Amino acid sequence: MIYEQYKESVKADIEACMENLQVQPILFVGSGMSQRYFDAPCWDTLMLDLAERCPLITKRFAYYQQQYAKDNTKIASVFADTYSEWAWEDGQDKFPNEMFEPEVTKDSYIKYEVASYINGLADKFDVKANAYRDEIESLRKVKPHSIITTNYDDALEKIFPDYHKVVGQEIVRANYTSYGEILKMHGCSSQYETIVLTAEDYTDFNKRKKYLSAKLLTYFAEHPLFFFGYSATDTNIKGILSDIDEILAPNGELIPNIYMVCFEPDSENKRDLPTEQLVTIDATRSVRLKVIYASGFKWIFDALSSCTPEITVNPRLIRSLLARTYQLANSDLPKQELPFNFKMLQDIEENSEKLPTLFGITHLTDVQALNANFDYTLTDVAKALGGSYWNHAEQLLNKIWEDKGVNIKNSDNNYHLSIKTGAKSMTHKYSQNAVDLLQKVQNGEEYNLDL
Repeated sequence: MIYEQYKESVKADIEACMENLQVQPILFVGSGMSQRYFDAPCWDTLMLDLAERCPLITKRFAYYQQQYAKDNTKIASVFADTYSEWAWEDGQDKFPNEMFEPEVTKDSYIKYEVASYINGLADKFDVKANAYRDEIESLRKVKPHSIITTNYDDALEKIFPDYHKVVGQEIVRANYTSYGEILKMHGCSSQYETIVLTAEDYTDFNKRKKYLSAKLLTYFAEHPLFFFGYSATDTNIKGILSDIDEILAPNGELIPNIYMVCFEPDSENKRDLPTEQLVTIDATRSVRLKVIYASGFKWIFDALSSCTPEITVNPRLIRSLLARTYQLANSDLPKQELPFNFKMLQDIEENSEKLPTLFGITHLTDVQALNANFDYTLTDVAKALGGSYWNHAEQLLNKIWEDKGVNIKNSDNNYHLSIKTGAKSMTHKYSQNAVDLLQKVQNGEEYNLDL
């Protein structure tokens, strides 16, 4: 398969996934993206730079790699002690006066140096002047539900200025599903004390990771998720997948909504690129994900943005609405601290379509009529048939195509309706008739089409 055909195949798969889940994607962004956009360091380069910045670290970096089996977290712990000694001796003028108080942890000095180094590089990052400006502009148009990152820098905040930054422990404390947020799992260079760097930091992070993974499980199960800037062997990826693989893929099957995007500089000249990848978690477990190989990411971002609704709401407004709704349900209503029309609330309980009236939002009557007859997404259809993912129903639709020569999704009919949501994007809805039809196909029963 030549690369252009490969790209078209990948774009069609992305479109199918986006249409069937009908939610915006989650982007998981790693250090490879910061390296691409403003020459940020990789792990080894960062540690080498830290070794050169501290005059008390006199041995070559290779010595520490040898002593600690190239485990940069352990090397960082050793460097943290040395940086602390330096800070309290000849390096005092390198750090703010408030850092020389008893309550300041000894690893603060190396983290401060890391933050200063990263900030110095990221400050030069300018979207308009960047060599990858067109690619970054395409990334902006994706309008992801949220972004998750292990990067320390603030490049993502510059690319998505309307998104809210959530750092470290704040992610676990969040009380509602985050929208329009940048979740910085390993801390942020603007808050140096939050940076996850040393072996002790990672031990503490791994203790808390199960709570974080529980928060992220909804993302993994319900949204298209794209990993950018990571390799399949990245310990961060393995750590997250290790906590959710038994739920998402109990029998080792392909997880159809998770994509690993791999940078391959010579991808255009390669043939027969794989579309799936087995990610080894440990000696006994592995996870099958979709994989995309590319030397540039613009065409992938364009494929995602083509499925984005033409009219979108500012993320700040949605976050505000979510926060107020949570307070309303969690505090105001139970305590009856505000005067409410409880008859309206009772009506909403009995008819969920009246919920928007609580916020002063009205429905279009035509949309109400459509939703009454075509109220299933493909994921809903799959779940009604006992499946876990949309592709369960997709396979049954493909069987009808093979058996009858009819692709139900190609037209509006008794089973399917396509609704235009943007210049290039469509939403596909399905009726109870579709569920009944696919139930017969699944059971191997005789069936006829009534389009």
